[in-house]
Amino acid sequence: MFKNKAKNGKNNICGEKIGALRKSQKTKMSQRILAEKCQLLGLDIDKNAIQKIESGQRFVTDFELLCFSEIFGVEIKDLLK
Repeated sequence: MFKNKAKNGKNNICGEKIGALRKSQKTKMSQRILAEKCQLLGLDIDKNAIQKIESGQRFVTDFELLCFSEIFGVEIKDLLK
């Protein structure tokens, strides 16, 4: 049976990178602040969803990838490495 999971069993391959980018910001960025920045760009997401994305428990949509790439100033492909 085919499963939609990464090789490590997680539901996404970008969560760890998003968490690392969030933590590496000059100004401390919590999951709540990241969610608020996403909301300002029109993405309806909360801190619990950010936590699930970063831990690999949740799938990530293309809209969310675009939002994260804009916030962190990286290309989408960089989030998928």
